[in-house]
Amino acid sequence: MGVDVGARSNHRERATEEASRRRFLTFAGVGLATTLASVAPALAADPTADEKANMKLVTDFCQAFSSRDITRIMSFMADQCSYRVTEAADPVKGVAAVKERISGFLQNVERFDVLETFARGPMVFNERIDRFSGGRLKSWHGVGVFFLKDGKIVEWQDFTISMERA
Repeated sequence: MGVDVGARSNHRERATEEASRRRFLTFAGVGLATTLASVAPALAADPTADEKANMKLVTDFCQAFSSRDITRIMSFMADQCSYRVTEAADPVKGVAAVKERISGFLQNVERFDVLETFARGPMVFNERIDRFSGGRLKSWHGVGVFFLKDGKIVEWQDFTISMERA
C-alpha cells in the first residue's frame, strides 16, 4: 500500500494556508481593536450636567468609605435602595438591610480607589480597587454599577474582576 505524496502535500498546503489566514485575522482583529480603542474616547459624548453630578456623587460615596462613618455613607443612599455585593450574591433591599450589610465589612475598609468613572443618564459605572485590612480580603478589583434617582443611589451592584485574599 503506497502513500499518496500528492495528497499529503495538498493537506500540508491547506494547513499552512489555514494557519496563515488565522494569523492574519488575529493580527487584523488586534489592529482593529487597538484602532477602535484609541478612537472611542474621541467619539464618546461629553457627559451632561446631570451625569457629571451623578459621577461626583458616586465618587464622593466611594471616598466616604475610608471614613468608616456608616451615617455618612448611608446619606448617599435612597430609602428604597438595594445593594448586590457581588454577581454571585442576591441583593439586599431596603435602607436597614443595606446599612447592616455595609456595616458587616466597614471596619476592614481602608479605602476605595476609583480608577475610572463614566455615566449614561442615571447610570454610573466605576472601575475601582477596594482595599481592606484585618479581614479575609486584602483587595477587590471590580466594576460598580449605580442607578441614581433624585440625587440618591437607588441600586448598587458590584461585579468582580479579581480579588486578593489576605
